[in-house]
Amino acid sequence: MNDIQTGLNNLLPPKKKSTPSGWISFNAPCCQNRGEGRDQRQRGGVLFNTNGSFQYHCFNCNFKAGWTPGHLLTKNTKLLLQWFGMNSADIGRLNLYALKIKDDQPINKPLVNFDLVEKPLPDLTLPISEWVILDKENEFTDNLTAIINYITLERGMKWDWYNWHYSHAAGYQDRVIIPFYENQKVVGYTARKIKDGKPKYITDAQPGYVFNIDAQEKDRAYIILVEGQFDAISVDGCAVMHNEPNDTQIQRINRLGREVIVVPDRDRAGAKMLKAAIENGWSVSLPPWEDQIKDVADAVKKYGRLYTLTTILHYKETNNIKIELLKKRLENV
Repeated sequence: MNDIQTGLNNLLPPKKKSTPSGWISFNAPCCQNRGEGRDQRQRGGVLFNTNGSFQYHCFNCNFKAGWTPGHLLTKNTKLLLQWFGMNSADIGRLNLYALKIKDDQPINKPLVNFDLVEKPLPDLTLPISEWVILDKENEFTDNLTAIINYITLERGMKWDWYNWHYSHAAGYQDRVIIPFYENQKVVGYTARKIKDGKPKYITDAQPGYVFNIDAQEKDRAYIILVEGQFDAISVDGCAVMHNEPNDTQIQRINRLGREVIVVPDRDRAGAKMLKAAIENGWSVSLPPWEDQIKDVADAVKKYGRLYTLTTILHYKETNNIKIELLKKRLENV
């Protein structure tokens, strides 16, 4: 028996009987806790299976519980243990044991065929550096200056951190355009509005694309994985461009063969990134930055790129149990 089976077996009352099929019957502890009368006819039953799982069923109040290796303890299973008299500390210990078993289970997902097509940027789009040279009549000076100030002053980023673009087409004149590259070709873009108004982003992205994956040289020891493009640019990492990577993105990231360090946004949605980290054996970093720092880009603006990267590496966590605790912390933000 494993720890969970043994823990439950030790709680069973002395007055019990076994059936030829392996079920153990006893007075069910659930009935009086669910508004029924106390069971005195041994209507509760548990079956311990050879694969490490167990099943519980009450034939009086129809309460069911159970556990299978590779899963966490359900609410009903925790209630069952509690009704048998197990204290909350021991229930928590068994849940951590279940988490460890879950982490040890191999993840087998089908390979994804991935192919990107080249896509055009919006009309009249050029790198901002080229616009500065071509704008001899100063026709676009105000727009270009506003975008440059947004990148360098409001975002606190360096001019040479990315190939920033600008378009004079209608609907794009107050946006900084970030092209998406794959194998040195443009496969999409996002255009971020630098003023108030909606939509904040205009994005053309292909499913499964991982932002800035081209920049991850083979001699790098780590892949810093974040949610947004500005976060990725700020530390020259990769972004999944939402708060939960899909299967294609996960496979593409894992194929890089590097240690992945997930740095989530500090909100409830960021917990989904940590769920993916646990499932894929990735590391996680949640440095103790100041409360107003909501993501990596905020940290770089406040502390600078070098200090931010230093703290990410210093607070890197590889223990899945501790990562699960960090995930719960974000879920309660």
